[in-house]
Amino acid sequence: MNKRFLTILMAAFLCVSWIMPAQAGRWIDSGELETLENVIIVDARAQRDYLAGHIPGAVNAPWQSLSDMSGKPGDANWGVVLSPEELGEAIGKLGISNESRVVVYSASPAGWGEDGRVAWTLIQAGVADTVILDGGIDAWTASGGELSTTPRMPEPTTFEVVQADMSLTADKQDVLSAIDGAKIIDARTPEEFAGSQKLGEARGGHLPGAVNIPWTEVFDENGRLLDADLLEARMEQSGIGRDDEIIAYCTAGIRSAHMALALRDAGFSKARNYDASFHEWAGDPSLPLE
Repeated sequence: MNKRFLTILMAAFLCVSWIMPAQAGRWIDSGELETLENVIIVDARAQRDYLAGHIPGAVNAPWQSLSDMSGKPGDANWGVVLSPEELGEAIGKLGISNESRVVVYSASPAGWGEDGRVAWTLIQAGVADTVILDGGIDAWTASGGELSTTPRMPEPTTFEVVQADMSLTADKQDVLSAIDGAKIIDARTPEEFAGSQKLGEARGGHLPGAVNIPWTEVFDENGRLLDADLLEARMEQSGIGRDDEIIAYCTAGIRSAHMALALRDAGFSKARNYDASFHEWAGDPSLPLE
């Protein structure tokens, strides 16, 4: 087998792995990122972190820029994904079209899972070719990747949310209907699960019947996403199988969005994210807590 043939074979493999994200997975490593062309890189961190140093050419899109931040935490629908019209406008400002290839990264696992939340939002909006950089910006720099402090001002596009993929999300009514039948995952820390109000929640505790699986448990000791078999084994420890209906939540649907995508990537096809999450649930005194 000559060198030229190997090169062609590798190029074909990379092409197939990109256009078939459901089969190949939604996490890529830094080496794969360097091979991609015509890709939009999205830095999901806060603007101050982006300006301090980001992957060259990346645009900045914190999760809040794609979410309804009107009102305050605990208000109904605070922090949920924007309406289709507003979301389309926000995505278009990033230079993303309906056909774009997108790679999202943040500081996972050291951050809050913002890359998962932004990727989850884009996929829900119809940007099917969306993947996540495994290990985030730390993996990029560890592999020798350079950083830039020059912001990218993309050319806006016209983006239309033609049909939102609502199979990825759950709202309060969905949770109420499923609470006795679905597996509810609390992706927060054990302290938050036990009742600590670290982030201004109206009440402490957790949803009835929820199991506590902190979102960081989807990573290995090197900060990379667990492979599917290891993640399945971790879920089995908590009585959760690939055929179960799963709803994940955290405080504002950020860590749990990452959890839901990681589970889907591992074959848990019924995993959803409750994006209003514990802020909304705790803010409604009529809803039960444990």
